[in-house]
Amino acid sequence: MAGILSLTSFAPLIGVTAILLLRMFAKAEDAGTVTATKWITLLTTLVTLALSTLLVAKFDPSQAGFQFVEDKPWFAGLHYHMGIDGISVLFVLLTAFLLPICIIASWKSIETRVVEYMIAFLVLESLVIGVFCALDLLVFYLFFEAQLIPMFLIIGIWGGKRRVYAAFKFFLYTLLGSVLMLAAILAMIGIAHTSSIPELMTYKFSAGVQTWLWLAFFASFAVKMPMWPVHTWLPDAHVEAPTAGSVILAGILLKMGGYGFMRFSLPMFPHASLQFTPLIFALSVIAIVYTSLVAYRQTDMKKLIAYSSVAHMGFVTMGIFSGTLQGEQGALFQMLSHGLISGALFLCVGVVYDRMHTREIAFYGGVVKLMPIYAAVFMLFTMGNVGLPGTSGFVGEILTLTGTYGAATWPAIVGATGMILSAVYALTLYRRIVFGEITNPALSEITDIDGREILIFAPLIIGTLLLGLHPSVMFDITNASSQYLVDAFQAATGR
Repeated sequence: MAGILSLTSFAPLIGVTAILLLRMFAKAEDAGTVTATKWITLLTTLVTLALSTLLVAKFDPSQAGFQFVEDKPWFAGLHYHMGIDGISVLFVLLTAFLLPICIIASWKSIETRVVEYMIAFLVLESLVIGVFCALDLLVFYLFFEAQLIPMFLIIGIWGGKRRVYAAFKFFLYTLLGSVLMLAAILAMIGIAHTSSIPELMTYKFSAGVQTWLWLAFFASFAVKMPMWPVHTWLPDAHVEAPTAGSVILAGILLKMGGYGFMRFSLPMFPHASLQFTPLIFALSVIAIVYTSLVAYRQTDMKKLIAYSSVAHMGFVTMGIFSGTLQGEQGALFQMLSHGLISGALFLCVGVVYDRMHTREIAFYGGVVKLMPIYAAVFMLFTMGNVGLPGTSGFVGEILTLTGTYGAATWPAIVGATGMILSAVYALTLYRRIVFGEITNPALSEITDIDGREILIFAPLIIGTLLLGLHPSVMFDITNASSQYLVDAFQAATGR
């Protein structure tokens, strides 16, 4: 299995090369070239999915350390160091799982600069997988920053009317936090004389140094999550992004913040993490309650789901900094579950937007009479977003709350109200769109989901129900690495 991580990470770039060669030798960018580009992109993402599935199949869940490690000198003293453990392997799979769905979802809706659009998604996939596999601080930073570029282009070129504003807001927010992280990375290398992440996870930084390093990394990861109050870029980015862009943004890119907290903050700066845990709990609770209330007041479907994502990420940060096994496992589960459910909800919005070209909630009503299959699919993912037992949303939320309760009572109690509030805004949205009478004559032309759209939703439905009914599928893989993280954190802090 030597080199399989590199192959998985850079397989999408092979597809980019094939598309560029096709474009070079084609006489013009005609309909045939565009169609061939779509098929090359879809095939490339399916190959990447197969490789990531093989990674999971060959992964040894009993080992807490990194596996499939590749460590080679690169340039200027840098090492190309890659590897995955139980915390990162499923994020690689989630990325590869969502990309083919995004390509199929874009098959008809993207009509301009299709070749460039497909290339942007393949480059984004390669860079995101690299983030989760990197075991060198500088390599991690290169992947972490570079993925901003294709996402910036996806929002800024193929987005809505305010796409340029949303793209620059997204870019500047995330870049500002990352500059502080770069300063911290350079300081860490100067102190520890290594950029190896496994070595730095066991290096004992002084308490004072930990505080400043933790704050610098927090600035980057908090924006990426995003945590309240640095979340304001997210609703704009979601509203203006094309449907597939919203799926990737919510399903994968937000998870980099949570992954960063688990990979860097807890193991490298345990004393600072413990010191700032009350702050994290406070910000998480505010995010859960406040953004849930804001979501209820939205008139745009996409913006409502975007604020819902901020609320659900509040559960993740509480679970991570609880320092308990239930909290860590719950946070991982919640991130994976949210990747499926939020992605599906944005696709549900995309279905009606492609037909009616509006996301205003007031425009709809009585959709169940004309789109019964769509109404059933939308209901399943709404229930998953609410946290209904039997769906993946329930397992993640209940575990993060249990883990948090073991560390602090009041944050868990107040955070639990988020499950009630999510039911209020999610079911209100569903009722206003799906039930009632058809009062808008324009809806008479709307049609139910077709075979292509059923193909998009089918794997998301299976994933949501599989994780909800059989969560041990995930826990068996993540348990050893999560236990090692918790044990190291508790040993370092004396908790």
